[in-house]
Amino acid sequence: MTTNPTRHPVHPTIESRYSPYRFEPKPVPKDLLVQCFEAAAWAASSYNEQPWRWIVATRDDESGFKTMLGCLLEANQGWAANAGALVLTAYRSKFAKNEKPNRVALHDLGQAAAHLALQAATLGLQVHQMAGVNLSQVRTEYQIPDSFEPATAIAIGYPETSEASGEQAQQMQDREKAGRQRKSLSEQLFQGKWENTVDWC
Repeated sequence: MTTNPTRHPVHPTIESRYSPYRFEPKPVPKDLLVQCFEAAAWAASSYNEQPWRWIVATRDDESGFKTMLGCLLEANQGWAANAGALVLTAYRSKFAKNEKPNRVALHDLGQAAAHLALQAATLGLQVHQMAGVNLSQVRTEYQIPDSFEPATAIAIGYPETSEASGEQAQQMQDREKAGRQRKSLSEQLFQGKWENTVDWC
């Protein structure tokens, strides 16, 4: 996988991070998973609430892995079946200290997931985050309490880098190798008022 075509210098880990559709079907060592979740734990959050939670199924736990795989939408199950670990995410929708709504809880979960993804990339792993999850099934299967909202899924593993064999694998490889693009900073970064582009990017 080539590095991301960034327009300005960034940390090498950001250049190398991508979301693979092809993983080597082997477990991820637990000590590496711990490092990923430790990185996630140090994400910033409103009032240090740390509203995120993770449910993990490792590849060497065949039954648990199969159960979690079954919580993904069918379109994700085929390629995610080769991941070294699967993760379901959830967040506490209210502040624990006063039960008032935490409107940035999902934002904070996203920050933690980004920390996890970048740490994984530094370890030779990659992460693919998914919205395609049966949330009601997740809540029931894992007995998630009403104070938490199930959100997304994450596949973690070693990216498959060999040439694809078979039509489906070739389609996945083509998606991975497709040109990676980001909107220009002028489309994202404003000053003074909406769509007033800064003059220094």
